[in-house]
Amino acid sequence: MADTETKQSLNRREFFSYITVGWVMFTAAVGGLLSLAFRYTYPNVNFEPEMEFLAGTPAEYANGVDERWKNAYGVWMVKQEGKLVALSNICTHLGCIPNWLPAELKFKCPCHGSGYYMNGVNFEGPAPRPLERYKIALQPDGKIKVDKTKVFRWEKGEWDNSDSYLTV
Repeated sequence: MADTETKQSLNRREFFSYITVGWVMFTAAVGGLLSLAFRYTYPNVNFEPEMEFLAGTPAEYANGVDERWKNAYGVWMVKQEGKLVALSNICTHLGCIPNWLPAELKFKCPCHGSGYYMNGVNFEGPAPRPLERYKIALQPDGKIKVDKTKVFRWEKGEWDNSDSYLTV
């Protein structure tokens, strides 16, 4: 008769083991939620290009537009009329990235059709102002240093600043 009887109640030891398992699961869930909340307070890593970089020597640049720094640093190096400038590759209309069209000697924005001459001055489309220039300087070792933290704008008359171009 003892073999056929079913157990109807928990003994004290089983009760405390169920309570312990419950508390461990509850603590793990609360810890997980707190770790998610803690992670939410920290920003994601931002993979923006460096703000300063070395761009070789002036002798490496032929007349025209050099696109080697376009993807890595967002800069076109333009050599024209005895000056070397570092132009931003961001359209002044909505921030798209224009393309250099060598056959037409112009930058053309694919978003809304803004066009820029080789020197960065806008001439067609909705772009409100010319492209921006970055600070460019020659280091003592003969290498060009481009500093994107200093921006020169044509509409403010800053393109005449000696830091906005190199005489080559």
